Amino acid sequence: MLTPLAYGLAVVLDLLVVFIGLRFFFQPRAAAAGYGVPAKENGDSAYLTIKGLRDLVSGLLGLALLAFSDTHAAAWFMLVIALTPLGDTVIVLRHGGTRAVAFGIHLATAVAVLVSAGLLFAA
Repeated sequence: MLTPLAYGLAVVLDLLVVFIGLRFFFQPRAAAAGYGVPAKENGDSAYLTIKGLRDLVSGLLGLALLAFSDTHAAAWFMLVIALTPLGDTVIVLRHGGTRAVAFGIHLATAVAVLVSAGLLFAA
């Protein structure tokens, strides 16, 4: 019973990260605003592409581990990758984003990823 829940949550989280990465490629300004640190109109858009690539690769790697590895490898990945939304929380707070976005999106995501890691370790 625990294994389908563990894998299901991990798949959903990984697919969400893939979606976010793709959004940074196709709607970069809207994605940046949703991230919590809007892009400057005439600023360097490289960080938008970097963010998109980072998220896309992270989500795909998580999915690959779930498909082709064991639960412990996927669990370790989820545990380590939780550093990304934790870091995003700090980035949003340090760059003028709202606490609601920092804690309500990024910190909540980190907690969900850590729960996913725990479920995968237990499965």
